[in-house]
Amino acid sequence: MRITINRLKIFAVALIALPVLAMVLLNSVLAQDTGGATTDATATYAAKCKMCHGLKAEKNFDTTLTDDQMVEVVLKGKQAQRPPNMPAFETKGINADQAKALVAYMKSLRQ
Repeated sequence: MRITINRLKIFAVALIALPVLAMVLLNSVLAQDTGGATTDATATYAAKCKMCHGLKAEKNFDTTLTDDQMVEVVLKGKQAQRPPNMPAFETKGINADQAKALVAYMKSLRQ
């Protein structure tokens, strides 16, 4: 049995391409399963929340509210007794699942 150089090249490319293709397909399936809402709450908090709420969510975070009420505040905003007001992040691209993840992350910071 004689194996040509071209067949070896094809075999080598297939060995490399198949695992890469499998990873791409798996990632797209995982993104679809979560509805595309794979958000890193840690990064979102650092970028959008930490400046007002502090490193450990110790500022302006009303833990007496229910989770649903907190999610509503994240999405719709809230007028504070004194500035700064909580902006409505729904208009800035945050959805309900992301808001829930942010609330859970903020609560975990306070523990």
